[in-house]
Amino acid sequence: MVRLRRMLTILLSVFAVLYVALCVAAFVFQRSLLFPAPKASIALPAADGFSQLPLSKEAYVDLLQLPGPEGAPTVVHFHGNGEQLLDQLDLGLFLQSNGLGFLAVEYPGYGASPGAPSEQGIYAAAEAALAMLRTQGVPPERTVLSGRSLGTGVAVEMARRGHGARVMLVAPYTSIPDMAATMLPFLPTALLVRDRFDTLSKAQGLDLPVLIIHGEQDTLIPVEMGRQLGTRFPRATVVTVPDAGHNDVLERSGPDRVRRMAAFALGGD
Repeated sequence: MVRLRRMLTILLSVFAVLYVALCVAAFVFQRSLLFPAPKASIALPAADGFSQLPLSKEAYVDLLQLPGPEGAPTVVHFHGNGEQLLDQLDLGLFLQSNGLGFLAVEYPGYGASPGAPSEQGIYAAAEAALAMLRTQGVPPERTVLSGRSLGTGVAVEMARRGHGARVMLVAPYTSIPDMAATMLPFLPTALLVRDRFDTLSKAQGLDLPVLIIHGEQDTLIPVEMGRQLGTRFPRATVVTVPDAGHNDVLERSGPDRVRRMAAFALGGD
């Protein structure tokens, strides 16, 4: 009996050490998982709407800006964690062809932009881009905040800070701790997550028109999260796409979903 107790004690001790080590590893390496930060294979073009926005004497982020007609709304778009600024050109050109301005801001550490990504660093880059837009004469009343996947949390935070009149969310999540809990339910993720992007807690206070588009076959961010957010925002419209997953929710139906986004950005339902 004594020997059995000793073996159980040893096993429990080993398990505890391994569990703590796993928690430490999850805490230390979480940003490399949350922000895979693809790098641009080539330098951004000098023309075609690409430019650099200084954040400080040493830091900057890249921008893609496509002007719309005089007085038209501008869609300010924040991309997903596996994308980069170069990937936003097709979306921007489509929205521009539908009578909208378009502005996409890179995240620190993504593409050709230096630095390391973090929640607060991304917010700072987003606010700098929006401040630049204000100097160009585009007020919040003509700003539509748009996000895809990770970028939905950025769009909602910018809306909470009063930077837009409408919000478009493609494949949104309720919060990063909620996402971590679905992927690592055996870890105390609520205590470990540093970059929280807590959209759910902010939703009820945003009395703005919100369009949510979510694929019903999304295996990364469950469609239930999009539906839950739809019940929390006071003025949300939820569109689910039956055959779409996470990465093809806009592409599955050809231009139909992006056309819906353009109509919404122009003031439609």
